[in-house]
Amino acid sequence: MSADNPRVRRSQVGTLVLAAAAIVGIVVCVLLTEPFLGAITWALALAILFIPFHSWIETKLKLPNLAAMVSVLTIVLLVVVPAAFLLERLVEEAASGAASIRTRVADGELQLLLDAHPGIAPIGKWIEQQIDLPSMMASLATWLSNAGATFVKGSVLQVAEVLLTFYMLFYFLRDRKAVARLLHDWMPLESADTERLFQRVFDTVHATVYGTLAVAAVQGSLGGLMFWILGLPTPLLWGVVMSLLSVVPVLGSFLVWIPAAILLLLDGDWGKALILSGWGGIVVGGIDNVLRPMLVGNQLRLHTIPAFISMIGGLALFGAPGFILGPLAVTVTLLLIEVWAARDKISNRQQQE
Repeated sequence: MSADNPRVRRSQVGTLVLAAAAIVGIVVCVLLTEPFLGAITWALALAILFIPFHSWIETKLKLPNLAAMVSVLTIVLLVVVPAAFLLERLVEEAASGAASIRTRVADGELQLLLDAHPGIAPIGKWIEQQIDLPSMMASLATWLSNAGATFVKGSVLQVAEVLLTFYMLFYFLRDRKAVARLLHDWMPLESADTERLFQRVFDTVHATVYGTLAVAAVQGSLGGLMFWILGLPTPLLWGVVMSLLSVVPVLGSFLVWIPAAILLLLDGDWGKALILSGWGGIVVGGIDNVLRPMLVGNQLRLHTIPAFISMIGGLALFGAPGFILGPLAVTVTLLLIEVWAARDKISNRQQQE
């Protein structure tokens, strides 16, 4: 049938109109989904992490709805309750620590330290000229106290996002097989490539959570424990700060324990300074080399620089969900490029033959 045939032309125009309508619909769906991006991301991540546990629950409870409900309630107890308690304690300790520093600065303890070590006195004087430290500490203490009240009460949006996360998690767990079949049908990939894509998503989530968050939590806990043993102020706060710094490639917990050890040296506590330095350098620093290969291996498949860009760029672009979405976007894109390159080679080979 000729391409000039009116029926063919109408068919081609109809196909273009359908394609344009589909693209517009996809854009609208993305815009509709954007407010729920955080809930969807965390629900998907939790579903991937707890699928083995849920599969075991399903073998014990034959009813899909009941199994999904038990899994979700278990995850709530394991994740939400400890996180809420930790946040409340953390903000209270941070506010208390800021108030303590403000008091010490106002009482002149900083000046006494500088007088005892003339070599660093110029640095202290420069800081004093540039920064109104007492006012800054007062503002920080006020801000942390207000933040603590916000965390304890919780905003409507935060509560709604948490509820939506576990609402979606229920269906992600219960209907995961049907969703997988649907994605298999919709994906413009071969079955083997689709399986590789799914595996890459699973590996990235596992690597991000276990290889980054779990290791960072252990490092922060060990660092905070030593702060507590040595009697240093606000060990929980500094433990969390060390965990956050350990999350970011290139940075690390040493940005906290090295200055703390230096302050102990300046204060004359040589024993505590040596203990903290040894603990931070050998135990806290070395635990990454022990735990990360055990928990993750090479699942993320990213060099340090792309990993850094994916995490920090994801946080900048998407907020907290970007911590997972950033690495996911990079690893999935790299896989799609690999698939495209492989198909291109096959196509060129066939043309040459």
